[in-house]
Amino acid sequence: MARDTDNIIYEEEFILNPRGLKLFTCRWLPANQEPKALIFLCHGYAMECSFWMKGTGIHLAKAGYGVYGIDYEGHGKSSGLLGYVPSLDHVVDDCSDFFTSVCERKENKRKLRFLFGESMGGAVVLLLHRKKPKYWDGAVLVAPMCKIADEMKPHPFVVTILGKLSSVIPTWRIVPTPNDIVEIAIKNPELRKEVRANPNCYKGKPRLKTAYELLRVSLDIENNLDKVSLPFIVLHGSADIVTDPSVSKLLYESASSADKTFKLYPDMWHTITAGEPPESIDLVFSDIIAWMDERTDAGNSRLESEQKAGHDDRFLDYQGKKKSSGNQI
Repeated sequence: MARDTDNIIYEEEFILNPRGLKLFTCRWLPANQEPKALIFLCHGYAMECSFWMKGTGIHLAKAGYGVYGIDYEGHGKSSGLLGYVPSLDHVVDDCSDFFTSVCERKENKRKLRFLFGESMGGAVVLLLHRKKPKYWDGAVLVAPMCKIADEMKPHPFVVTILGKLSSVIPTWRIVPTPNDIVEIAIKNPELRKEVRANPNCYKGKPRLKTAYELLRVSLDIENNLDKVSLPFIVLHGSADIVTDPSVSKLLYESASSADKTFKLYPDMWHTITAGEPPESIDLVFSDIIAWMDERTDAGNSRLESEQKAGHDDRFLDYQGKKKSSGNQI
């Protein structure tokens, strides 16, 4: 399916992952120009791409970027029990396989590659970076899930018990949640209604295995913040009570990246790219696009120089091996 609206081409496609699951993918492309770089979306827990990240796709495509999204297993229009993530490692593998397949297309080999993650998607982005540390040119992290607040962190013994229970009753919805996440994450009341009415957005208590996976990955990322080395911008609302803004600051301070930026927005909640008033959303995307444009311009200039010098590193495959001349553009 393809639609051309406001000079944006939108397309959807289902792909099959190695475990035999159908995964929904979508893309927003500028209609009248070649994308100046590629951006890959990683959505948050219980959300999906075509509805929740539509505004993100349109904003970035209007700015000249090719934007690609995928619904995780158990999310959105992809296969699997809604809200059930048996393995976040599988989620990362699915995203990596799809994103890499797009990057390795002939027309994309010399394009810069950026990751964009919101909330749980921020954790997915950091794991994608860890999987291929030199592959990605940068990342946008919006209210990322990268540490459990100290007051919320369970005792290691409790984590062990949760791990054992999640193997026995993985899909049970018995994890207590003190608040309605939609109510405290999204400031816009009309958007709250749309999310609650959308059958592709999961509502209800987290499934046991999903909660355990989120906890496991958060603890892992927290212990490895210093290993984050790619260029990134992290953006957070100061009034966010879903993920802690101080943790984004900790990521900024701890990461070994030479190029890193931290933006904190006063009085904004968790969903700063969709759930705030229009003027606030425009401010956030203005900052994101300015950051992207600066690095895209510099990166494309570098790639042109490397190409002229005859050592274009975009001819390296994702395992770091030199491609044969027959595969070159």
